[in-house]
Amino acid sequence: MVRSGDVLGARVRLARALGAWADKSLPEILAAPVDALKGVSERQGDLLKEAFGIKTAADLADLRYARWAQALAALDTSAK
Repeated sequence: MVRSGDVLGARVRLARALGAWADKSLPEILAAPVDALKGVSERQGDLLKEAFGIKTAADLADLRYARWAQALAALDTSAK
C-alpha cells in the first residue's frame, strides 16, 4: 500500500489521489492507466494517449512538457 509522503516539500495525500488504487503497490500504480488517478476521466486518458502517447501513470510522470512546466513553476518567485 502506498502511503502519504513528502514530495518536493509538499505533503501529498496519495490515497486521495489514487482512490481505488491506493492499496496497490507502487509498480502496479505506475503501470496503471492514467485514469487510475482520481480526477482523470477515461476520456481524458484517451486524449493524453492520442496527443502524447501517454498510456500509464509512469508515462504521465515522465512527460517532458510537464517536467518543463514544473521546473518553470519551481523557479517562479513572483507568486511567493
